[in-house]
Amino acid sequence: MPQKYHIHTKTAPPRFHPVGKYATVEFHENCAGSCRQCVKKRCVYNIFKENVLHTSAMQEPEYLYTCMSCFRCIQECTKGIFSRTINPDYRTLGDEYWRAENLHRLWYQAHMGKIPVSGAGYRGPFVGPGFDSMWTDMSEIVRPTRDGIHGREYINTCVELSRRVTQLEFNADMTLATQVPALLEIPLPLLFRLSPQLLINEHVLLPMAMAAKQLGTLMFIHPQDLTPQLSPYAANLIPCLSRDQAAQNDPMIRSSRVVELADAPGIERVLSEIRAAYPDKIIVIGMPLDQKAPARSAELALSGADTLHFYADDHGNEVNTAEPRFLKEMIRAIHLKLVSVGQRQKINLLFSGGIAMAEHMAKAIICGADAVTADHALLIALECRLCGMCRKGISCPVKLDEPLDASWACNRIINLVAAWQSQLIELMGAMGIREARRLRGEVGRSMWFENLEKDHFGPLFGERKVPGLG
Repeated sequence: MPQKYHIHTKTAPPRFHPVGKYATVEFHENCAGSCRQCVKKRCVYNIFKENVLHTSAMQEPEYLYTCMSCFRCIQECTKGIFSRTINPDYRTLGDEYWRAENLHRLWYQAHMGKIPVSGAGYRGPFVGPGFDSMWTDMSEIVRPTRDGIHGREYINTCVELSRRVTQLEFNADMTLATQVPALLEIPLPLLFRLSPQLLINEHVLLPMAMAAKQLGTLMFIHPQDLTPQLSPYAANLIPCLSRDQAAQNDPMIRSSRVVELADAPGIERVLSEIRAAYPDKIIVIGMPLDQKAPARSAELALSGADTLHFYADDHGNEVNTAEPRFLKEMIRAIHLKLVSVGQRQKINLLFSGGIAMAEHMAKAIICGADAVTADHALLIALECRLCGMCRKGISCPVKLDEPLDASWACNRIINLVAAWQSQLIELMGAMGIREARRLRGEVGRSMWFENLEKDHFGPLFGERKVPGLG
């Protein structure tokens, strides 16, 4: 029996104390000082330990990054000296899509390599924009998939990036007549990429390439970002080339297993030339996720490309339009277009932009994607606060513009991916699905708020008169 794919994690504490949501307000003058059962000592998460050290050194206590909001300390203190307030710095983290609570979850996963659990339960809204208006049906857990969650059975998360043959033909002597293309399989439906809007330098690219190699996945990189330090990881790098760059970077194409070509007029000819020179190379066509994407995907599916890579904006929205659709609607449109022309089983779909949590990876696959890329999440794993200082020419507050301990940074990224894989396995196990490829396009195993609202309230109230969730 082949060895099971398992990601080994190791705790990787942050270099800088993360910005916590809550600040502790303690009225020391009211403290009796003689409580034998001080609530600080009874905190089940032990979050006051470091604060005591800060107080003993006459320093300001740090904000409570690991506080689980159980409020036990506030309720059980006999003198009522505790209160909580929102940390003002917490409100400045991220933006309207990459929210502060998302950064906290990603920091925790990169630190511990575990699935984050909130002690106070879910207190958020019932529905929200984007992926938050989509739920997965996890009511069909059965013994094989339950055992898969605990490692006693297989739950396969592998996906293919190579083109597939839908039927085989044989010669009269029963030898195979069909030319089978090269096969490339990766153990996770997740690849790496850094958005041009983020800080990109050799200090962050090196640990990402190291993590990609250890995890068995791939990372997209542009020729101008390639340095000699990355040469040992060439097999796990996907050079992103324009039509003109393809002719100038033959050594880069030769050393990699996969190459991406930016979509442009006449790109089919360039693809054919690379295919003729390197028949075993996996060729990806990258293009913007815009209104033309569904129709263009149907055209390129006939060109012989292995994978189509669509780029949404950093919030997962359609680009180059005044009224953008979100990633899940665009994935669905492209998937169904390829189904309608009979090409979906032959080609793979990869999507970038807006993948902020593990559940987004699973939901994108349910909509019809084969795999997705992590971009902002990788930099957040390295303690990035998405403050935008680097774009303004100001030094990074967590020093990502300076040399990093590559092994520590690699460990943080591996921890994050391990937590995401664990969540994907949990979700697939609860849905009764044992293979990630089987999850693709299974919208029947999901519920969409827009459809539920239309089916249940439409007959009573008619069409929505106020614009709904975007």
